[in-house]
Amino acid sequence: MKKILFFLFISVSAFAQNITGNWYGLLKFPGGQLRLTLHINKTQDGYTATLDSPDQGAEGIPVSKITFTDNTLLFTIPAIKAEYKGTYADNAITGTFTQNNFPMPLNLGREEVKAEKPKRPQEPAKPYPYYTEDVTFTNAKQGVTLAGTLTLPQQKGNFPAVVLISGSGPQDRNEELLGHKPFLVLADFLTRNGIAVLRYDDRGTGESGGKFAGATTEDFAADAAAALAYLQSRPEINKKKTGLIGHSEGGIIAPMVASANTDTGFVILLAGTAIPGDELMLLQNYLINKAAGMPEAELTKLGNINRKIYNAIKLEKDDNILKTTLNEIFSKELKPLFISKGIPQEQVAQYIEMQVSELTSPWYVNFIRYNPAPVLEKVQCPILALNGSNDLQVAPVANLEAIKRAAAKSGNKDVTVKELPGLNHLFQESTTGLPAEYGEIEQTIAPAALNEMLQWIKKRV
Repeated sequence: MKKILFFLFISVSAFAQNITGNWYGLLKFPGGQLRLTLHINKTQDGYTATLDSPDQGAEGIPVSKITFTDNTLLFTIPAIKAEYKGTYADNAITGTFTQNNFPMPLNLGREEVKAEKPKRPQEPAKPYPYYTEDVTFTNAKQGVTLAGTLTLPQQKGNFPAVVLISGSGPQDRNEELLGHKPFLVLADFLTRNGIAVLRYDDRGTGESGGKFAGATTEDFAADAAAALAYLQSRPEINKKKTGLIGHSEGGIIAPMVASANTDTGFVILLAGTAIPGDELMLLQNYLINKAAGMPEAELTKLGNINRKIYNAIKLEKDDNILKTTLNEIFSKELKPLFISKGIPQEQVAQYIEMQVSELTSPWYVNFIRYNPAPVLEKVQCPILALNGSNDLQVAPVANLEAIKRAAAKSGNKDVTVKELPGLNHLFQESTTGLPAEYGEIEQTIAPAALNEMLQWIKKRV
């Protein structure tokens, strides 16, 4: 499932004053902050512009549709229900960015800004009390070379080991999100406790080769299988005691790899799932919006619209017909709502086009259609499944119960399922579980989750 990211598609053009060139700003919001760079160029008809979000690795986001009169800059972003109002003076713009009726200061200036480094007390600092090595390995079937980091308790030995498999979206080897580096913290903890760890950049990300765009969960599973094979080939690793730890989508990938590799020693599912993708997304949308305060009537209406969308994705195999069908659903169900709120038709059309493109991408289509349960039923090695009780992205009760059912069918007698009180999708101690909290919480992974994994692994290796 998609991790929650803050992508900003800002429509900008301007009039009067010399506003061409680069503008820099720091948007602070609940959960973190983002540096933004706005590039404005003069044309015969006015201005063109693009936006960069360096902290998200996004460049050249097209910008259009803005008003700049009487030194006031105004623009809206219908895709994320946001708007901006700023006042130009002395070669600076002082303004407010509002999203979902929540105002956030966003001032734009000519000097580059540096994001404030958030407090992350669990993040280890060098020198580490263990051996580290940058490595590469190859998914030979698809010709993809991946780069990662191997950490060993000592340079020489024969250690139990794990491969860390990240969640959805292009993730680096630390699974970095909103200033947190969960896989760095997890790898450090396990290695200090005698367990070797291999973590790697997703294909097309960081130092890994290949293309991320167009890849599906099955492709990422092939990469994870290559990581496991490489780990087991190392002389310092005890091949019979190598396992997989998968977070979020990684919790879907790990059983894929383990079911096809009988020498897998164990599997840990962190917010993994055993229900079909469409059911997972319906629950995720409902829980997040409910926690954010959406009225029940709107939740029901949105759920019905999403059900129509997911049914179309599951049933229609022709890509062109699917796109047409989704366009019709959006135009009938959502377009009138946007128009009634005063959003220009051309901006609504852009939003619909963006949504349809995302929903018909190979990854999304495959994810909605995929049911993890049958593969999980084939896994015979020990399994530990953990969920936080405040996880709004992977509903704990529904998914842990589904994992229990899969284990019962498989006959696997070594399956442990546990819900950890108060933890969210990232396994942080949380208040609401909303993604907006992720960056605000200083803790990266709760000690309860770390110790649960360590003690379980030690009993099996």
